[in-house]
Amino acid sequence: MSDDALVTGSHSLRFLPTPHVPHNWESGLWYDETTRTLFAGDLFTHVGDVPAVVGTDIVEPAIVAEGIFHSTSGGPDLVPTIRRLAALDPTTLALMHGSSYHGDGATQLESLAASYAATLADCA
Repeated sequence: MSDDALVTGSHSLRFLPTPHVPHNWESGLWYDETTRTLFAGDLFTHVGDVPAVVGTDIVEPAIVAEGIFHSTSGGPDLVPTIRRLAALDPTTLALMHGSSYHGDGATQLESLAASYAATLADCA
């Protein structure tokens, strides 16, 4: 895959391979460099009747959902991949299941990575 961005006129989109993160080997996410939007797929899945966009914590609801579905791969690439995504410094995390987030997306991603790191350490 090329490192070139896909320019669609007013947006510059980059595909980010994320094998096994959050689950399948063929996983990958898109990042809109123009709007700093990470299309985060299932990384922050949460359940319930929720607003479309929030500016509050989305990590805790994601960890609760993980406790229900157990869908995230706990492999060695999980935490480093989430931290690589945090380095993009997104301002919007567009989620597949749950409220999307607008604000300091890097902090939400770092918090998610820390939560998984702690969980994986407990399992070791």
